[in-house]
Amino acid sequence: MTNATRQMPKAQAVLAVVAAALAFGFAARAEAPRAYAVKGARIVTVSGAPIASGTIIIRNGLIDAVGADTAAPADAVAIDGTGMTVYPGLIDMGNPAGTDIQLNLQQAQQGARTTDEAERAKRTLVLRPQILAAEHVRLDAPELSRLAAGGVTSVLATPPGILVKGQSALVNVTTPDFEPIVGSLVEPRAGISVVRSPVALHVELQRVGGDGFPAALLGGIAFVRQSFLDAQHQQLAQQRYQKSPAGLARPPFDLALEAMQPALAGRLPVAFEAGLQREIVRALDMAKEFKLSPIVTGGIEADLAAAELKAANAKVIFSLNYPARSRALAPDADEAARELRLRAHASKAPGELAKTGVPFAFAGAGLAAPADFVKNAARAVRDGLSVDAAIRALTLDAAKIAGAADRLGSLEKGKIANVIVTSGDLFNEATRIRYVFVDGRMVNIDATDAPAGRGGRGRGGQ
Repeated sequence: MTNATRQMPKAQAVLAVVAAALAFGFAARAEAPRAYAVKGARIVTVSGAPIASGTIIIRNGLIDAVGADTAAPADAVAIDGTGMTVYPGLIDMGNPAGTDIQLNLQQAQQGARTTDEAERAKRTLVLRPQILAAEHVRLDAPELSRLAAGGVTSVLATPPGILVKGQSALVNVTTPDFEPIVGSLVEPRAGISVVRSPVALHVELQRVGGDGFPAALLGGIAFVRQSFLDAQHQQLAQQRYQKSPAGLARPPFDLALEAMQPALAGRLPVAFEAGLQREIVRALDMAKEFKLSPIVTGGIEADLAAAELKAANAKVIFSLNYPARSRALAPDADEAARELRLRAHASKAPGELAKTGVPFAFAGAGLAAPADFVKNAARAVRDGLSVDAAIRALTLDAAKIAGAADRLGSLEKGKIANVIVTSGDLFNEATRIRYVFVDGRMVNIDATDAPAGRGGRGRGGQ
């Protein structure tokens, strides 16, 4: 320690040490690789025509340049992309992976002595619009980061639940591995991975079970409708009180009903879980009644309700977790004709939906392996969906539905550098994922050499 430091007051000496540590931390950050250049690759920008052979430059987490004549800067880590294809990172528009929210109806109702108490306990689990997925995503969760091996760089994190489940968030699957800075106690590392929150309020019209109301399907539907009515009444009561409070009782504060106000105002879309045609129509009827901005999730029969979806200006998040034969059935057991038709129809629905002009994206919740996300999208391509429409559903159209098309979904200068590099066309069974970038950082994916379309993850990054 210098004589000058010895003569400092104690507080000033501490500040000097902290400042030196911060300066060292910033210097360490500056030394980390910040620029990459993939050269000579086919580039599928999505927002424009593909580039047969070009270069994409990634710098400081963003796409710095992309083009046929773009030159790689001297300070960039160069990657030879000859024979490879560059795509925007894929977006999974419905996946609870890494979302740490516990729900236990029976446990919540333990100790309830009356039906009234049981119903109050149930309400805390079936009416949760205030739950923000962004606050409950464990960004270091292995089940989230492993999605990168399948080319998925962002997911719509959805809150699990029953009936009114909460609000989703678009998050990147990994958090940038910044070098630690001594004294930086409030660095928002988790916040870096959240691209947009909230995205939508999620509702599922289903049977609840348990003690008290609602228990049956019709009861669940009635409960959701009543919740929107209660939120409307809360809004009117507050407006009346704010306009002239004299002589009026102050409206009670209800966090759940407050959280529903943006949806009623049309500022927050409402995502209804609905698969069958009748379920979709039912959800759209409720959206029309309350003037909501609807998104249908699941949507296995969305093409059969295309006219209603188009009239409602609705979007669809189509589940790639196609229905399969129940493992509980004996090999020679018969299945209901309805189930057989549904299975045969599932992968054809996206192609039919695309012809109607209804915007849609894909969700991968429930898939067994990360590679199944692309594999099942490829199955839809084989069954009538065009390659271009499939790629848009996995990238730019997904970003539009999430309200993040200004940041993700295409390879354009200034957008977040979520990028994947493959050995060939995305939907070719032999294609492997070679490199994955999330927020401009190369992800170290599992270094296997199995085809990406068959469950392997290809040669990883460094």
